[in-house]
Amino acid sequence: MTVSLSALHIRAVVLDIEGTTTPIDFVYKVLFPYARAHAAGHLVREWANAACREAVALLREEHRQDEAEDFSPAVADFSPVVAADYVASLMDQDRKSRGLKMLQGLIWERGYRGGELHGDVYPDVPSALERWNARGVRVCIYSSGSVLAQQWLFGSTRAGDLTRFLDGHFDTAVGPKASVDSYTHIVQSLGVAASDVLFVSDVAAELDAASAAGLHTALCIRPGVAQPAAPVHPVIHTFDEIIS
Repeated sequence: MTVSLSALHIRAVVLDIEGTTTPIDFVYKVLFPYARAHAAGHLVREWANAACREAVALLREEHRQDEAEDFSPAVADFSPVVAADYVASLMDQDRKSRGLKMLQGLIWERGYRGGELHGDVYPDVPSALERWNARGVRVCIYSSGSVLAQQWLFGSTRAGDLTRFLDGHFDTAVGPKASVDSYTHIVQSLGVAASDVLFVSDVAAELDAASAAGLHTALCIRPGVAQPAAPVHPVIHTFDEIIS
C-alpha cells in the first residue's frame, strides 16, 4: 500500500522511532543495556550536575508516588544508590517514566559523544527524510525517549547527521503516546490543522489516538513483524511507500 502526501494534503509528518525509523533490536539490545550498565556510575558522577538533578527530581517524585501506593519501599534518603536501584526497577518494568527517559538520554549522550554509540535507522529513512524535506513537508519525531535522546540518535547515524531534515522533536512531556490530547498538543505546536498531519507508528494504540485527534495515520510493519489480520490503519512496510 502507498500513502500519498499530496493526495492527503499533508504538510507535516510525525514519526515514531522504535520499530518505525529504528530497529527494535537497537533499542533493546544496544541502548537499554548501555543505559543500565552506566546508570549507577552516571548518577554518582553527575549527582550535582543540573541536568542530572532535574532527572533525579522527577525520579524522586515518582518514587514517592510508588511509596504511597506500596509499589516501592519507603526510603529516608534518595541517594545515588537508591536512585540507581529504582532506575533498574523502572527499566525492568519498561515503564515510560519521564525521569528515567531523561536520565537515559543523558547517559546515551555521553556514549554518543565518546563514539561508543551511533544512531541506527532503517536504510530507507535517510532518503525519505531528505525527499520529504525537499518537498517542503515538515518532519517531526514523537517518541517516549527524551528529546535529547532523539537528537543524538538522528544526529549520529552511519548515514550522517539527519537532524538537518527534522523540524521538531516531541517526547512524553506533551503527554502519553496513547492519549488523544498528546496529538492535539503536537498539532497545536506545529500550527497546522490535524488533517494536514500524517502520524506513522508501529503501535496501533498510538495510531488510534492520533486518528481520534484528526490526524492521518499509517501503520509501519517492518521486517520480522507480523501484520494484523485486519489492520484499521493504512499499512506501509517502508518509507518508500509514502509518496509525494
